[in-house]
Amino acid sequence: MRQALAHADGLYNFARWLCRDPLEAEDLVQETYARALGAAHRFEAGSNLRAWLFRILRNAFLDRRRRSQGGANPGSQGESVTDAELADTATSELEQAQIRALVADDVAAAVRALPEAFRSVILLDLEGMTEAEVASVLGCATGTVKSRLSRARTLLRARLAAYRPDSGAC
Repeated sequence: MRQALAHADGLYNFARWLCRDPLEAEDLVQETYARALGAAHRFEAGSNLRAWLFRILRNAFLDRRRRSQGGANPGSQGESVTDAELADTATSELEQAQIRALVADDVAAAVRALPEAFRSVILLDLEGMTEAEVASVLGCATGTVKSRLSRARTLLRARLAAYRPDSGAC
């Protein structure tokens, strides 16, 4: 199970995007490893361990969401850098850091605004998974993954059009 620990960072990143709460994401990753240990006897040698772990995480997230369907989702929208933290210094290096933070916030907001099916595909793609691995994690056909990925990228391009070099912004 030592190989499974190599995927902890990727699992946490995916959980963080799903939950939008760092503490809940940590709990979800722990639950993922607990479920994986309990089901280790069902894991087929030679299978894709990373895809199996991500599928367990996704299923654990969906189970949690179903259980709490009646209550509010206590997820935070993430941390952001405030202008007050950078107000004292106005060097070009800090200004560039502020611009990067704003762009990162816009990108994160655009990803969060995607429908869940598209967001999951984009995030797993960013984790470096192949379309077949994403299909395995999500329990759908590879063609569905390709379609969702294409649509998600189109939506992101539209939402982030202001950052395109040919748009005159930046």
